[in-house]
Parts: sequence; structure tokens; C-alpha cells
Amino acid sequence: MTTHKITAEWKGNMAFEADIDGHKIMMDASVESGGDSTGASPKKLMLSALAGCTGMDVVSILKKMRVPVEKCTIEVQGNVTEEHPKQYETMHLVFEFTGKNLPLDKIQKAVKMSEETYCGVGAFYRKVIDITTEIRIKES
Repeated sequence: MTTHKITAEWKGNMAFEADIDGHKIMMDASVESGGDSTGASPKKLMLSALAGCTGMDVVSILKKMRVPVEKCTIEVQGNVTEEHPKQYETMHLVFEFTGKNLPLDKIQKAVKMSEETYCGVGAFYRKVIDITTEIRIKES
């Protein structure tokens, strides 16, 4: 079994700096929540983790399928509960692919493969919340 480890150091008020394999990520609460908004929200980083994980899978799969994607953008919307602990109860991914004559069937297959086989972040999240997906294609 592989073990991952990060460190997070308190930087004052509500801010923490995470060190992930030498990459620094600042996290902070919004001003409305008592922070100084000097970094990303830890909860929203969960959305980023899902976008990054599935995005890497999908572009890798499409590359192997020889699908010439020019641009891929992933928007992740998370609905947060009103009561504490405030947590995501659903997430919705919107994949937008730009290119010439992109084959919808291959793009759908790549997204499905990420969802069902490869994306560890999505697999973990799906154990506790509903995740839906939408695909959009833009002609370049």
C-alpha cells in the first residue's frame, strides 16, 4: 500500500500553507468567515482535486485514442449543506472540449472510463455523494 503525506503549517489567523511534494498551496477562510482570503478554501480544493484527477485521466485516454483535443476545461459545482458540518452533498462536473470534428462517442467513453475505473478522487467521493457529469463540445 502506498502512503501519501503532506504537511500544513499555520501562517496566522485562519491561514495554512500546505506543502505537497515541494509545491506550496495557501489555504485561508474568506473575510466573511474570519479569514483574510489569502488562499484557496480547503473545501473548494476538494472540487479542484476532482477536476484535476479526472481531467488527467480523460486527456490521457483521449491522447491514446488519437482524439485531437485543443482545449479541455472542467467546471465542478458542489452543493453544500446548510447545517454543520457543512459538506458537499452533490457535485456536478461540466467537461468542455474544444477542437475540430471531435467524436462525441470517444469523448463519452474517455469520461466514463475515468469515472468507472481510473479517477481515485471521484471513486472516493462517490462513496458518500452523488456526482453527475455533463459534456459540451465546441467547434474550433
